[in-house]
Amino acid sequence: MGSRPLLLPYLALGAVCIFWGTTYVAIRVALESFPPLVLMALRFLLSGSILLAWAWYKGMAFPSGRTMVRTCAVGLMLLGVANTCLTFSETLIPSGLAALFLTTAPFWLVGLEALVPGGEKLTWAVTVGLAIGLCGTALLVTPGAGALEITPAVWTGFLILQVGSFFWNAGSILQRRWKTETHPMLTGALQQMAVGVVCLVLALAIPQRAVHWSWPGVWGVAWLVTFGSIVAYSAYIYALETLPISLVSIYTYINPVVAVSLGKLFYDEPFGVKELAAMLVIFLGVGIVKRFSHPKPKTR
Repeated sequence: MGSRPLLLPYLALGAVCIFWGTTYVAIRVALESFPPLVLMALRFLLSGSILLAWAWYKGMAFPSGRTMVRTCAVGLMLLGVANTCLTFSETLIPSGLAALFLTTAPFWLVGLEALVPGGEKLTWAVTVGLAIGLCGTALLVTPGAGALEITPAVWTGFLILQVGSFFWNAGSILQRRWKTETHPMLTGALQQMAVGVVCLVLALAIPQRAVHWSWPGVWGVAWLVTFGSIVAYSAYIYALETLPISLVSIYTYINPVVAVSLGKLFYDEPFGVKELAAMLVIFLGVGIVKRFSHPKPKTR
């Protein structure tokens, strides 16, 4: 009986670990047909509409105006900025490399937690873990005998993803600290609709390359809508509200493995010994950070 209440949260976390790993290559497939802002608008308007329709059908209670604004604002940080950065980065770098660059996400999380009032302060052990992880990142982007050629586009992609990672983790902290009675699926629906509307406005205002319809691109969007936005994001919100944040962040270990494997399979993306070594060093740093981080448990 003791472990049964955690079954659904752990299943939700498993969905996040696997399905989000697949979205990196799905974004690359969809970008063959749609420019980044159009892809973002299409993806989140579709997923948000489906989730809102389901929430209305199930009679879920919509939040008040103030809570609605706050929910949408966090969604713009979590999904709007972070996913827009990821989508644009994949026009510059391989999908697997984008996933590897985002393994630095726990470092942003720990750093931001240390800065917010009441957050966990850095210890020597956590600082050592951060240093090790950053060494792995440096190895990944340092020119050398790796399968990946380090170009200005790679550096640009890396910096874009760090901006996205900052907003993703800041939004995750706010999402967790703000108490709400809104159902996680409805929270995800409102946030995705907000992102879809904003991206649609930007896509109409900013000149975009023409859309080239193709079945692979359509299937890429369908996969992102179904498994990336509806299933995985709703699962992420639920896991974030029911499990320790340090446990939820283990998806950063699994997503890159899934993404690199699929990138290699579908696009023969470069991945060699240096990239593998860098990934393992980063994982070591992340592991140390997690081992010696003890965030306060969330009270419900």
